Amino acid sequence: MSAEIKKKYGDDPIPLAQQWMKDAGEVELNDPEAVCLATADSDGRPSNRMVLIKGLNEQGVKFHTNAHSHKGQDIAQNAHGAMCLYWKATRKQIRMEGVIEALSKAEADEYFASRPRNRQIGAWASQQSRPFDAWQDLEDSIAHYEDKFKNVDVIPRPEYWQGYRLVPELIEFWIASRDRLHTRFVYTKTNNKAWTAQWLFP
Repeated sequence: MSAEIKKKYGDDPIPLAQQWMKDAGEVELNDPEAVCLATADSDGRPSNRMVLIKGLNEQGVKFHTNAHSHKGQDIAQNAHGAMCLYWKATRKQIRMEGVIEALSKAEADEYFASRPRNRQIGAWASQQSRPFDAWQDLEDSIAHYEDKFKNVDVIPRPEYWQGYRLVPELIEFWIASRDRLHTRFVYTKTNNKAWTAQWLFP
């Protein structure tokens, strides 16, 4: 364990991750909250994709998606997941590993209600990750739900549109340095829920 890391960066990695995200938000041109989410099915076959973080705090990293999507099905089979944030503008990276848990219906409802109306319609219209034959199929589905909800002030959340949280057990920080001798250090949560810290060779 390295007391040197905690002296420099703090005992808890979450405030540091929040600060790095804040810093990136001020200089990154597009989607500083975008993260690569990796999941795996029951056989351990991995897949990954970009999602948008909707919250990062002591509880974990929050995101929302269609539970019937590829990632949603993976999570239902295998709760272990990983995330990687990288910002070209700051030359920094955060990597996390942990368990993904479902948010409460109340939390999912709250986020869905905050979405613009056209995105709420899109959540109803799109059978995420499923194939379809012609682009008109999607256009027709959108038109159907626009008509269905045209006189509805508050569009309800589809049951399959859920919120999730990656609860990190490991958080690695990476800072680009010259000669590929990058600064790397990792926080790991122990059984008593405290964080240990360790330098990693680049």
